[in-house]
Amino acid sequence: MIEATYKKGDRVRHPSKPEWGVGVVSKVEVTTRGETTDLRIWVRFPSIGEKTLLASVAGLELIEAQAFSSAIHARPSVTDVDVAKGGGWLGSISKKSAEELMTALPGEATDPFVNPKRRFETTMALYRFDGTPARLVEWSIAQSGLYDPMSRFNRQELEQLYKRWMFHLDAHLLKLLGELRRERVAIDQLVATAPLLAVKAVRRQQSLLK
Repeated sequence: MIEATYKKGDRVRHPSKPEWGVGVVSKVEVTTRGETTDLRIWVRFPSIGEKTLLASVAGLELIEAQAFSSAIHARPSVTDVDVAKGGGWLGSISKKSAEELMTALPGEATDPFVNPKRRFETTMALYRFDGTPARLVEWSIAQSGLYDPMSRFNRQELEQLYKRWMFHLDAHLLKLLGELRRERVAIDQLVATAPLLAVKAVRRQQSLLK
């Protein structure tokens, strides 16, 4: 019998799917397959909705159990900024701060304490947000922490914010490629399974380093 390490309400992150964001556990149940006991976990992620995962396979990271990492990576949502500034979305300071959050890159991709190869892998995954209508919605949910970003931004604003975010992402990728200049084999392996937009971005940025 395994020890239940997750409970309803826990905040978790999927280590191989950082683009899903921080999810909240909604249900946990014990399941048995042959002589193996496992946990089936239902998690609601901000960018993709609810997912059902096996604890032994997913290896979900408990956010509360990583105080140091949380201090580095934690990023408030648009709603948090609204509340903190006290002026609501119409306040100019609040709006500016919210826009800064929308164009920021996740800590998992930029944290200097994280292995460069891991940061590169996380950065590659971010290129799944390719700007198409469906992906734009997914991106805005992941960035804002809101289930309905259209309640705060109109379509034109989201498109402009996405372009600014993509500019930061490309610049960050160029910096990473510089750090990993001697890791060509590792880069090629990661790029081989990356989204098409990521592959094009890597080739474009590598040409700038020559």
